Amino acid sequence: MSIKQNLNNIKEKLPEHVTLVAVSKTKPISDLMEAYNAGQRIFGENKIQEMAERHDEMPKDIEWHMIGHVQRNKVKYMAPFVSLIHGVESFKLLKEINKQALKNNRIIDCLLQIKIAEEDSKFGMRPEEAKNILLSQDFSALKNIKVTGVMGMATFTDNTEQIEKEFKLLKATFDTLKTLKTENCKLQTISMGMSGDYQLAIACGSTMVRVGSSIFGYRN
Repeated sequence: MSIKQNLNNIKEKLPEHVTLVAVSKTKPISDLMEAYNAGQRIFGENKIQEMAERHDEMPKDIEWHMIGHVQRNKVKYMAPFVSLIHGVESFKLLKEINKQALKNNRIIDCLLQIKIAEEDSKFGMRPEEAKNILLSQDFSALKNIKVTGVMGMATFTDNTEQIEKEFKLLKATFDTLKTLKTENCKLQTISMGMSGDYQLAIACGSTMVRVGSSIFGYRN
């Protein structure tokens, strides 16, 4: 199957309200361009410098999403162009994104990464912590970011019931936080689900899925 066919197959199955992020990390630019030429405009990367290089080389109507773990000292490299940062897991990181967005005269959209998995290896904040941040004075002072939703990664397991429980926790967290509308916080997006489980994620309320191997094939 070609990248174009894979993309079309996935898009046919996606409900209209669900956004597809093509996870292009480690893939050559020629593969990304094949997806681009098939109509894909949203690409997700997990390394900031690699994303910045691709942004320089590729068409400018692409929305670049940072989906990996973000190191604060690298935010400056993506601040001029990034469309959405999925993995914001601390107030310190929000502050750094705000600072770099201000330097670039931009407002950068962010998703709060909520820890829904039982694994210790996954990053994120507890739902209660997210709520406290959004209600704080310190948060309301950040004028160059906008929190537009939440993101979560389920445990890496074949246990569908566990994954479903974790997805439902993220949806419940979103529903709770959605009531907190402030100047720089308007929750619309639930980013959950990847190649193996995105259909389950959509059934549990996801509005944005991050799909890599089902589009580009498996990574070496």
